[in-house]
Amino acid sequence: MTTAHSTPKQTTRKVPLQRGVQAVAPTEGGATIRIAAVLRILMGLVFGWAFLDKVFGWGYATSTTSAWINGGSPTKGFLGSIDHGPFASTFHDIAGTAWADWLFMLGLAGIALALLTGAGLRIAATTGGLLLLFMWIAEWPLARHTSTGELTRSTNPIIDDHLIYAVVLILLAALNAGAIWGLGKRWTGLHIVQNNRWLA
Repeated sequence: MTTAHSTPKQTTRKVPLQRGVQAVAPTEGGATIRIAAVLRILMGLVFGWAFLDKVFGWGYATSTTSAWINGGSPTKGFLGSIDHGPFASTFHDIAGTAWADWLFMLGLAGIALALLTGAGLRIAATTGGLLLLFMWIAEWPLARHTSTGELTRSTNPIIDDHLIYAVVLILLAALNAGAIWGLGKRWTGLHIVQNNRWLA
């Protein structure tokens, strides 16, 4: 029999993170962690699609002739077309270089893999956040006009999808969104991860 002062059912439990330390994490039955898991998978598909489209040129953002496997550059089109912002010339110099192509593609693949498997979300949040921040700087939504005087068509001078995605990655890592429908529990249970929390 319950009363008006009954304690509500708990939706969290104590889970070990490292020796002698306990932290509260959502249970598998909680709606929050399930929604976070869905968001994690969707974000993984976003990064995964970007990687595969640039590798094979599926004809959406990347044509077949511009595919990486056909000799195209994953960075030349985007960075080479920047026509405004204080760092435009710097990004022009970077565009199409082998090290930039490999770093960009490895970043996309690694972030996608971490999100889809649910393992290493802190690494994904850090590297993904940096990648998205650099893309925000490259697009520089603060500018109103291009180098030719045309409108940049920036929909918001500060907030854009890159910054929102970066915050989402941080949120997913904070919520341990890989604990359900992923390998997050097994990953965080590894001895090396428990001794190096940045790997979680």
